[in-house]
Amino acid sequence: MNLVLAATTLLALATTLAVANESSQSSDSDEQLDECPKKQLLCRLYGNGTHPVRCADQGFSSNIAGLVYCHDMHCEPEEFRHDYIVRNHDQTPHTNKWKRARIGESATLHDVCLRANGLPVTRKCQVMAMRAQWEPINQWKEVVCMRRFREHSISVELNSLHDDILEGRRPTNNTQGRRSTTALMRNMFRQHDRTVLPADIHLTGQVFSELLEQPKDAALSADLVSICREIMASDEKVLRLSAQLNATNSLLSKFEDYMDALPQQLVPRENCGKATFQTASEASVSAEAGVEIVNYANIGVRALISGNLSVFYVNPTCDEITGLAVYSAPAPDRKHSDSGFWYRLLYSSESVEKLKRESDLEVATYLPVELWQQLKNKGATYLILKIYGHDGLFVENSQQRNRRPRSKVLSITIPGLAAVTLPQALPILLRNENHRQPDQRALKTGSGCGYWNYQTWLSDGIVTSADTNTDMLRDPIIVCQTRHLTQFSYLVGGSYRTDDLGNEVLVSPINERVLDIISIVGCSLSLFGVLGIFLTAALFKSWRSQASTKVLLHLCLAMTLQMVLFVFINTDDISEQLVSQGNNTPCVILGALLQYSILVLFCWMLIIAFLQFQRYVTVIGIERPRHYILKAALVAWLLPLLPTLLVACIDPQSYLPTKTQLATDTGICYPSGYGLTFGVVLPVTLITVANLVIFVYVFYSISHSLGQSVHRAERKLVHKQIRLSVLLFFLLGLSWIFGVFAFMQAGVAFSYLFCLTATMQGFVLFIYFVVLDELNRKAWLGLICPTTMKMDVQKRTTELQSMTTSSTNYSGRSMH
Repeated sequence: MNLVLAATTLLALATTLAVANESSQSSDSDEQLDECPKKQLLCRLYGNGTHPVRCADQGFSSNIAGLVYCHDMHCEPEEFRHDYIVRNHDQTPHTNKWKRARIGESATLHDVCLRANGLPVTRKCQVMAMRAQWEPINQWKEVVCMRRFREHSISVELNSLHDDILEGRRPTNNTQGRRSTTALMRNMFRQHDRTVLPADIHLTGQVFSELLEQPKDAALSADLVSICREIMASDEKVLRLSAQLNATNSLLSKFEDYMDALPQQLVPRENCGKATFQTASEASVSAEAGVEIVNYANIGVRALISGNLSVFYVNPTCDEITGLAVYSAPAPDRKHSDSGFWYRLLYSSESVEKLKRESDLEVATYLPVELWQQLKNKGATYLILKIYGHDGLFVENSQQRNRRPRSKVLSITIPGLAAVTLPQALPILLRNENHRQPDQRALKTGSGCGYWNYQTWLSDGIVTSADTNTDMLRDPIIVCQTRHLTQFSYLVGGSYRTDDLGNEVLVSPINERVLDIISIVGCSLSLFGVLGIFLTAALFKSWRSQASTKVLLHLCLAMTLQMVLFVFINTDDISEQLVSQGNNTPCVILGALLQYSILVLFCWMLIIAFLQFQRYVTVIGIERPRHYILKAALVAWLLPLLPTLLVACIDPQSYLPTKTQLATDTGICYPSGYGLTFGVVLPVTLITVANLVIFVYVFYSISHSLGQSVHRAERKLVHKQIRLSVLLFFLLGLSWIFGVFAFMQAGVAFSYLFCLTATMQGFVLFIYFVVLDELNRKAWLGLICPTTMKMDVQKRTTELQSMTTSSTNYSGRSMH
């Protein structure tokens, strides 16, 4: 007896000394950390945030796994240059900025930058030498993305919200700020006409991450459930694409972590046995979020219920409730939910066999008496059950899967439980959807209960119990026995392959419908106009024999070739068909023809400008050389072959539309890159500038003549020449000045001005040279009504002659 007493005393003394020694070491460690310079403090990479755990020696250069410098756990904002698709397939350079990000996060850009598949452009914040560092991007291809697009998405609003949080404009360190943040997000997702994109899921996860850094607030729970419910209802392709950034897993993990931190606020022990009622604020939040809030705190239960996502908080201390059963039909002992299902709270004394025999059971679980007692002795206090209506947030990246969930997903969490493995099995009952709606691809091999490890579904450590007399695939209720906690579902085996989403297009650049309509109407009118000019020339020999008419006909022929190619032949549909079938050569030919037709048109406009310059500016007596129209035609029709053949031979690939253009139905066979710059834009700009200079000279000459004219008849003639100046604006293609500014992204106004004026060129020429010309008008009237009108065949002396007649210096003439 004395020996036992002595041994006990020695053991107690040893324990006391050990505790004292440990306390002393902890105290010494805290003192060392207090004295450690901030730049030498080390924190855990994952876990307890920025709480220092060690002090690195000065000059320390080794890497310690799992530790980083506390002051260097974030990648700081950094500039990034890329191109935006602004409208149709036009691009403009932009200087953006990467957002501040934690180690391990995929950061987005300050200004929204979405790819065609709806994913944001992201950059990983990595750890190198125990410090945060951006992943290198020197090997990246040129980034082209969209900020404005056709789809009504909430990406811009979500991105702005995330920016406001990061930059302190929207504080989340107080209850009001956090509630307004989640309420704003909830309202964004509940818009009826919005489209959820993969970027929205990624951004939501980032906002959730910021909320996790702040004190947990139970008032946010209904909003969080509402947001995740809306995301779960998104298109399957959107969820799968977002999984490429691990967005679904990240969102799921953060949602679970946040909800798991709330039981002490929702079902505290102090509320056991007290009368419960729903407050006005709870009723308001419930209505706004579309989430039913159930308050049975007197028996230790609170619930947030919605159609495909519900969360139940249980405090077994209050009334020995340790589980939940969900049903698809009513019964006397079942409670009804507004989401269209029924549920029953389960006690620790329930029976698995009895539950399995209950009709219309969808999912159920409970902790038996013995298991709960053992867990309570290990520190367990609360039980949290989450029921996911389907596997929308549980996305595998693999295209080929050997099994897939065929039941609801049940998540079980016991906060405060330190042990990873349960002392005895926990029963879970799941409705087999394959029994209700058979899948012809389902196989018995590989079927059974499984759990989610945030990458794929696994089944190790879980025992599946089914009726031995039936095939598991046909058993309506599957019983699972597990010794660990996570998300569970019933999996059916088989070969399940998902489509490759590499070329999926979810967002497309804004096509200005008004611009499209203006262009189509303008081109149609121009085609009508040039056809009218050709018809007039064909019917009236006296008009077509004029040298000026021949120049006009050449101009109209080039204009017709351009419009026919652009409107009817080289369309985005034909271009896409050629490229998709691998017929690159026809596409190059079409693109070269369109480039050639534009350059020919501008050559003729330059020739006309030169003739106008001789007419109004140069000295008297300039004679036209012999066959000058033939020589002009050779220059105008042959010279454009040079830049066209150069582009076609040096860079034929530049004529092919890009994948982005094809995916968004905005690509045609036409030069791009340097081929566009030097083969089209440069010569068009030079000719347009030259024509503008000539136009200014001509207008000045006419105005100067008007000031010096003294005779009324001469003033009338000069007025007619001023009217001709208005025509010259269209005749010389000066409207393309607006096109040059639109190409330089000077503003959308120039795009509208260009479409309004350039496409109407042929129609304006028809109005001026046919409709408003007195002799041509009389000729048409004589043809239509020969009995009342006679054709005047004398030589025409109208304003059209001003394109080809000898030069006359009005200033000089007015001096006589």
